[in-house]
Amino acid sequence: MAVPYPHRRQRQRMNISDIPFETTTWDDVPPTRHAGLSGEAFWRTRHIGPESNRIRVRMVEYTPGYVADHWCQKGHVLLVLEGELETVLADGRVFTLKPGMSYHVADGAEPHMSRTTAGAKLFIVD
Repeated sequence: MAVPYPHRRQRQRMNISDIPFETTTWDDVPPTRHAGLSGEAFWRTRHIGPESNRIRVRMVEYTPGYVADHWCQKGHVLLVLEGELETVLADGRVFTLKPGMSYHVADGAEPHMSRTTAGAKLFIVD
């Protein structure tokens, strides 16, 4: 007999706790503006979960020509919804992500920086 969900036995689970089921209409979340070295980022941000284990969930839009103004060391799971995103790592590697592509990186693992020529819309969890 097959074991249902055998993957659950093989990995540690992400600690998502004390969060009731809830939906988000992202157009109802007010955007905040963040200037880059060039262009702008508009974040629609939700903070979910208890204060001791807060998770930030964002819908982010980069304007055409956006270049981040810092090297980020925060861990993320990021999914490109629209446009095209270039992610540059501090070691010089460059990754181009298109709609349907994602990346994940741990806190402090590899400094990274975002830029886009045409603009991009992203869904980010950190």
